[in-house]
Amino acid sequence: MESDGAGARPVGSPAAGVVHSLAERQETLATVESLTGGLLAASIVEIAGVSGVFQGGLVVYATELKSQLAGVPAELLAERGPVDPDVAVALAEGGRRRCGADWGLATTGVAGPEPQDGKPVGLVYVAVAGPSGTVVHQLDLNGGRDHIRSAAVIEALRLLAGRIHAVDRGELSGDQPDAAGAGCR
Repeated sequence: MESDGAGARPVGSPAAGVVHSLAERQETLATVESLTGGLLAASIVEIAGVSGVFQGGLVVYATELKSQLAGVPAELLAERGPVDPDVAVALAEGGRRRCGADWGLATTGVAGPEPQDGKPVGLVYVAVAGPSGTVVHQLDLNGGRDHIRSAAVIEALRLLAGRIHAVDRGELSGDQPDAAGAGCR
């Protein structure tokens, strides 16, 4: 059985839970991926019945494509580089907007084997943009490249599931942004 980013908790299929929840809510999802290179979208489209939920995704591995396709401000990328919490937020919001989805889910980080622009291997940001605002989480993952990429997918899906359930519980409502977490807008 797979484990989460910390190698601790066993996981089932976080993608199945997200797809089921979004289908019940009649809401849609878009992904924007950098370090996961399509792995997030692939895990989502493996779930039967996803066509009513998944709008599509962008794989923006090259820094300039983050701006050109996902709408990340070029100035932000030039100033901070692609591995940054505000870049993750912009990716999630850009994907949501570009794909016309209710929710946007994004990943960016360093999978290795070498550090990138002074950022250590395993530094990952996952972000969710939705009807209740945007939130980003920093992950500090250990392991090899494949493990970091897989763990980033699991943690991104868990973040989205948590946001959906928070809305369902009435903890987040309307278009009020969530103020918790670094880099939130």
